[in-house]
Amino acid sequence: MDQSSYDVAIVGGGHNGLASACYLAKAGKKVVVVEALPQVGGMCTSGPLIPEAPNHTINPCALDLMSLRVHPMMIEELELERHGFVQKEMNPGYVYVHPNKDTLVFFRDYEKTADEIARYSTKDAEAYRKLMPVVFAFVDMALPQMRVDPASFNFKAKLASLLALMKNSGRKDEIMALVSSPAYTTIMERFEHPVVRSALCCLLGAAGPITNEATGIYFVLLGFIQKFGLGRAMGGMQTISDALASRLRELGGDILVNEPVAEIVSKNKKVSGIRLKSGKTISAAAVVASIHPKQAFEMVTEGEMDRGALTKVQLAPANAHGGSPIKIDLALSGQVNYHELEEKRGDGLSLRKSVLLIGTEEAVLDNFKCVGRGQVSKHPYMWITAPTAMDPSQAPKGQDVAYLYPVAMPLDPVEGWDAIREQVANQVIDWAAVYMKGLKELEIGRCMEVARDWEKRLNLHNGCVIHIDTCTTRSGGMRPAAGLGGDRLPVEGLFLGGAGIHPGGGVNGMPGRLAAARVKRYLP
Repeated sequence: MDQSSYDVAIVGGGHNGLASACYLAKAGKKVVVVEALPQVGGMCTSGPLIPEAPNHTINPCALDLMSLRVHPMMIEELELERHGFVQKEMNPGYVYVHPNKDTLVFFRDYEKTADEIARYSTKDAEAYRKLMPVVFAFVDMALPQMRVDPASFNFKAKLASLLALMKNSGRKDEIMALVSSPAYTTIMERFEHPVVRSALCCLLGAAGPITNEATGIYFVLLGFIQKFGLGRAMGGMQTISDALASRLRELGGDILVNEPVAEIVSKNKKVSGIRLKSGKTISAAAVVASIHPKQAFEMVTEGEMDRGALTKVQLAPANAHGGSPIKIDLALSGQVNYHELEEKRGDGLSLRKSVLLIGTEEAVLDNFKCVGRGQVSKHPYMWITAPTAMDPSQAPKGQDVAYLYPVAMPLDPVEGWDAIREQVANQVIDWAAVYMKGLKELEIGRCMEVARDWEKRLNLHNGCVIHIDTCTTRSGGMRPAAGLGGDRLPVEGLFLGGAGIHPGGGVNGMPGRLAAARVKRYLP
């Protein structure tokens, strides 16, 4: 039997697995990343995925760089710009569009955003100016904790959060009311105009159902946008993963692709390596599972993983509300435009490089209600953009790629996706074409993926792109579950290193960075 030996084996070659490997290799550890697919990247990939359009670059999962701007450490510490990674800021980033073609821009400057709101309601503009200091205070308190290991004491982080709390002591009651309430309650309580309410519902709904308790934490998205802005990877999302892979090889690390892992080998509750489906075994003193916690625990040698721990991750919420985003990408023979929207604004602002948020407050609520019944709402709620407006290199000259992201679609429709896939795709494209002029007429080809496709292609439980749903009871040391968010698991030498641990989903490499730090403390 073919066998090799490493200090650390990383299961999963997504960006978190690659980041973890880079940090460990940088610390002098002998590291291998093992990926089941033909290329590294996981949900951080791009390429020519539409057969009819081999020169159009498709970003099948992640696209906007929000959390990477909030947590830029991976880029800086691993010197990824030296390995080809380039990002540019989107300005403006997100633009809400009402069915009547009114638009509301979320500018990087919150005062400028308030002025934009004042076009619809001076009362709402004043309410926004009062709300944002509360949101920023919560961000300032939370951010130091998001950047450290919840299993460690973190004196400096605790001090930074305490100082932020003391600085905003007069807002303590407002902060608690914000984060403990449904996001929808705060929106309805503070704002009056339907355009303003709908804009906030469409933005925050991307994090999940906004009527659930304690979803006020979703307002951090608004704080992040206004505080750090939004970016895009030039050349497509694959450039991030390729830069990480290049850096890892420079540091002496190895990468195996087309090598599915069959087993995380454990004896007497201690890992000794991994066994590949090809029959090859890799000895390792530590294993980082940069995959969904459920799949990771189920890979451990039978009988070695504590049954209670296994049950916890199997039942951890992953698209628990019954819904998930879907993705439709189109290769186009020309360029779409938003002239009608821009002309109605009348201020000369171009919207081509922005993400348009489509829907109303009623549509957002209806979409989330429908997914619980296994139905597709008749009311559009989606985010749409043309990535080629920011980066023309992703299509032939004068042509576009369209990225359509319906936020809340049923995980398992009553009729089944095979029966309604084409119908839903056409429905979504029809909706988007109302605002994205030329979309239907210019189509060369399309690709569509739903959550069950991601589950199959990426070994992603329930197709949940953030592994574990975002909520207060699945954060910090309680992510993925109580007792499993620390630096010791029931099997010694096994570490989780994906979006299912602190601080959660998003393209930022923070879970991988955290896992690497835990491994460095564990290994002699």
